[in-house]
Amino acid sequence: MTRMRRKTRIRIDYSLCGDGHGVDPRSCCRCLRACAPAVFLLHQTIGAIQPDPLDPQVWRVTPLWQSLCNGCLKCVASCPPAAISVRHSA
Repeated sequence: MTRMRRKTRIRIDYSLCGDGHGVDPRSCCRCLRACAPAVFLLHQTIGAIQPDPLDPQVWRVTPLWQSLCNGCLKCVASCPPAAISVRHSA
């Protein structure tokens, strides 16, 4: 019998975290620290043209390795602006 793996969808509302709105993800990083499987990546936004590469408008947290998510929801609980949502499907 083959076990079906659940598909995980992690979404981040960038109007609340990153992209120059809400929380600056570089100063927060709570989701990165809370996630044991290290699903998230903090990076500069690709293609953003800014005179200052450290400008918080070009930084974002991305759920890059969603297949590693174990469904603990610690990232959701740790996010101050409630910008993260996690949904599992069969």
